Amino acid sequence: MQLDRTECEILRILQKEGRLSIVDLASRVSLSESPTFRRVKALEQAGVISSYSARLDQRMVGLQVTAFVQIILEKGDAATLRTFLAQVEAEEYIVECHGMSGACDYLLKVVATSMDHFSELCMQRILNFAGVKNIESQFSLWAVKQDAPLPVAGS
Repeated sequence: MQLDRTECEILRILQKEGRLSIVDLASRVSLSESPTFRRVKALEQAGVISSYSARLDQRMVGLQVTAFVQIILEKGDAATLRTFLAQVEAEEYIVECHGMSGACDYLLKVVATSMDHFSELCMQRILNFAGVKNIESQFSLWAVKQDAPLPVAGS
């Protein structure tokens, strides 16, 4: 989808302030309310805006540990891979999963309440997911940058 400058500005603003009213958004992009509302609805319908949500402070909700877990899978069939992916999707403490090139097959971002909780997640759950051959974990000591807005370039 080709975005014009106003749509790009709408997206930049909404990524940072998703609860902004149409009235305030219209003022910020120098349009009246009706065209601003139509543009936002069009961006939603096109799937450019996929959802709205609240960002939570991880530590404030008791999740003290962040780890990145590299997964190497056994050579398996499509059914095993589907089961693995379904298990990843079902585990609420896995907050991101990326298929990777290079040394590992998947990279998981895992959050946990404590090191004991993380150990249980890895040893009792993730290591037992379908097709998992090996896991290796690295721990985040602090987040330098996360949940940054996506850059939006317009014409």
